[in-house]
Amino acid sequence: MNKINLKGIVENLIDTFLYAGKVSLELRERGLIKKIKFDNTPVSNGDLEVNKIITEKIKKLTPNISIVSEETSDNKSKTDLKDFWLIDPIDGTYDYINNLEEFTINAGLIINKKPAAGLIYAPAKKRMFYSYGKGLAFELINGKADKLNGLKKFNKSEITFVSYSKKIKPEIEKIHKRFNVKNFVRMKSSLKFCVIATGEYDGYVAEPRACEWDIAAGHSILEHSGGTVLDFDGNEILYGKKDFKNPSLVLKSKRIL
Repeated sequence: MNKINLKGIVENLIDTFLYAGKVSLELRERGLIKKIKFDNTPVSNGDLEVNKIITEKIKKLTPNISIVSEETSDNKSKTDLKDFWLIDPIDGTYDYINNLEEFTINAGLIINKKPAAGLIYAPAKKRMFYSYGKGLAFELINGKADKLNGLKKFNKSEITFVSYSKKIKPEIEKIHKRFNVKNFVRMKSSLKFCVIATGEYDGYVAEPRACEWDIAAGHSILEHSGGTVLDFDGNEILYGKKDFKNPSLVLKSKRIL
């Protein structure tokens, strides 16, 4: 593939993400139309509308790059994808349909099976994150790009991890002990990658669960902020795997490397 302008692509998507977030909140305010998918997870008209807004813009910006979205079947049967987009229009649909704030809009660009760029917007929290290269991860604050460096820590004296569940499994607890984790906060959506990238929290551990579109954008943002995303054995995470299933995950902020 010819060299692409990652910065230009990502910056061209920011306004689209902000608009999609506005639409998601307006649709929720009016009352969402909800249904259960074949995998027994919820989806709403908000998920589908956000997916349409994001994918249409991405197709215009990168017409020759395939798109894999949680909410469509396009390209999911391909086994030879190397350069492609992974989109989760609403990560945290449960929070979205239940008027909670943590849900996010996500797009990650994969080049040669590795994350090259990512955008995550949490509309209800009005937090917009994006990245397009090493040392080039940002949060948009008052219209200005604030570079992420993993050092924005609430309590610098203790190691605090994010957890998907209130109940910590033994395998995860072992890793927590290795890093001397004193506290954890519950967080389910991809926002966890962003608050680790800022340094508000220090890390996250998960056994194999969820799919690549849930983590690609966050992986890019955290790694480009100076943090790491590896599996339990310390291997890097590659994308385009069969069924797009995730391996185990260990996220670490720059502060604890």
